[in-house]
Amino acid sequence: MTAITDQLIVETDGGVGRITFNNPERRNAFTFEMWRDLPQALANFADDPLVRVIVLSGTGDKAFCAGADISQFKDKRSSEDAVAEYNEAVQTASDTLAATELPTIAKIRGYCVGGGVGIALCCDLRIASDDSRFAVPAAKLGLGYRLDGLQRLVDVVGPAMSKEIFFTARQFDATEAASMGLVNRVLPVDELDTYVNDYATRISENAPLTIHAAKVVVGEALKSHESRDLDLAGRVVDDCFESNDYAEGRQAFMEKRKPNFQGS
Repeated sequence: MTAITDQLIVETDGGVGRITFNNPERRNAFTFEMWRDLPQALANFADDPLVRVIVLSGTGDKAFCAGADISQFKDKRSSEDAVAEYNEAVQTASDTLAATELPTIAKIRGYCVGGGVGIALCCDLRIASDDSRFAVPAAKLGLGYRLDGLQRLVDVVGPAMSKEIFFTARQFDATEAASMGLVNRVLPVDELDTYVNDYATRISENAPLTIHAAKVVVGEALKSHESRDLDLAGRVVDDCFESNDYAEGRQAFMEKRKPNFQGS
């Protein structure tokens, strides 16, 4: 699989799909073209039966993503129509990443700022190097965040930490990010790549329907009681028990061998 734009490097490695943000001169800040093309990259992985998990990362060792590339704002946000188009691209990319059926991992090294935090929050798991730095500097710029953008942060770190992140606009180191639940794991820099590769491979070897069911049910659990789709939550669990993979898992356990799951 090749990149849609040279600023998104899209690759597959066995059961792992990789999307690398490639704008290192600006600490992998997201351009309009990156926002626009990210949904297509995700759709390509969703259509590939061999891909079981997606890892998102930034080129180089300076940043995961430093937010939006403001050098484009003069051209890309120069009129009311242009602003609407830009905002729609950001919203669509974020929603598509959050809604993708495949499990997603943000591999974070260096700066993860503003929109970079937003992208990471759209992923299921976040694994960071110990030199990572996190911030949402909206209060230093006079920006406001809409409910849908803040909701993901509140869901992950809670209301009090969300307020601290926004009220102070300061940088948090990786240890603080882990303590507030913003990241799942913190690794020494020289261990990050190996750990995430092994982590993603482990996920890719597990039963896809089980992982999908867990992702769906957790998503429904985060909704208000009246908004939950109980039929969907029940159906994805039933799909697991009715699958060939369930039979394969039981057989492999009895035979004391590694299961070969097919996602069906």
